[in-house]
Order: sequence, then C-alpha cells, then structure tokens
Amino acid sequence: MTSSSGIGGGSIDRPPSGPNGGAPSPGPGAATGTAPRGPEGGGSRPEGAASSGRPDRRPPAQDRGPRINHQIRIRQIRVIDDEGKQLGVIETADALALASHKGLDLVEIAPNQRPPVCRIMDYGKYKYEQKKKDQASKRKQHQVHVKEVRLRPAIADHDRQVRVRAARDFLVEGDKVLLVCLCRGRQMAHKEVGEQVIQSVLKELSDIAKVESGIRMEGKRMVMMLTKR
Repeated sequence: MTSSSGIGGGSIDRPPSGPNGGAPSPGPGAATGTAPRGPEGGGSRPEGAASSGRPDRRPPAQDRGPRINHQIRIRQIRVIDDEGKQLGVIETADALALASHKGLDLVEIAPNQRPPVCRIMDYGKYKYEQKKKDQASKRKQHQVHVKEVRLRPAIADHDRQVRVRAARDFLVEGDKVLLVCLCRGRQMAHKEVGEQVIQSVLKELSDIAKVESGIRMEGKRMVMMLTKR
C-alpha cells in the first residue's frame, strides 16, 4: 500500500490501482451484485411454475341433488318434520336421530338459508313422486302441428264424413286443422261450391273447433284454418 501527503501534513491511504491505473478488477469468484434477468427483463421463473392465462379444463360442477342425512355437516339446522311441523333450530345430530327413529331421511331443502332448512321425509318416495310429476309435465307439453284435411267440391257424403272424423281427432289431440278444398278446371268458376263444402265440415265440428283464419284462395286451393275451442 502507498501513501501520499495531503493538506495539513497527514497521510491518506489509497487502494492499490489496477494494471492500467484504474480500479482493481474483481477476481474470478467475486459477485458482481447484479441479479440475472429473465428473457423478458424480469426475474427468472422457477421450473414447473404454472403460467397465467391457462384455460381451466376442469369439468363443470354437476347437480347431484340435495344433501341428505350424514352429508349435512353443519352443526345446527332449521327442521321441519314429516307432518309439516316447524321444530325450529336444533342440533344436526339430534335431527338425524329423530329422522332415524321414524325410519325416514333428513333432507336439506333450503341450503342457502342461515341456518339451512331441512325436512324429515322418505327421500326415496319423494324422488319417485317427483319423477312421475316431471313425466306428466312433459306429456302435457304437446307441440302443436297443423294437420291438412283435403276436400273436393264434388266430394261424396261418405268421404266427407271420413274427413270430418279425422279433423275431429286432430283437434282433440290439440293440433290445428287446415281444411283444403282443391278446385280444378271448371270448378274454379264455381268457387261457391267449394265454400259450401268447407262450411258443412265446419258446422259438424262447431262443438270443438273455432275459425282461426277464414276462407281464402291460395292458387287453386281454397283453405280455412281451424283450432280447438
């Protein structure tokens, strides 16, 4: 180490200079104090770390029905017994014991209430009745179709009665009926005959049918739409 005289006669210690007179270069194992940076200028990502923005591939949650019996884990619940009587808020263990004593199930019917509302019932019987109600509801949801019944201006009485019975069956099932009278050749000059045929069919169906749209011409077809009363 070298020393030089400063103002006032004291000495100042200076670090040794490098080969070219500058600061000494760090050794091979010396730390530079600068952390390595990742490819985008941030810190390096540990191996195996999940990247953000990855889509969630988990399947959607399925509706498994209400919780019953020992699936109900909350400590206290509001209970309705099998006769519809309010038992108030009681311990879940006591409600389970009561349901078991009656040979029934404890079913959670209002999970979002605080405390949740549960009912003592025969859960198997309840599911069976609910299934029957759903099936009956689907049967009632009849999709309405338009059934075409074709006539002729010179149709025979027997054939007209066959068409009337068919139209009645369609109306009973809840469908609409389009009466169509086909006019050809000279029959186009006597449209009143076709109207009389349609009106005669309407008269025989008046107890079950009503006119949705009156008689009109569609080319060579004279039509009337009927629907159930």
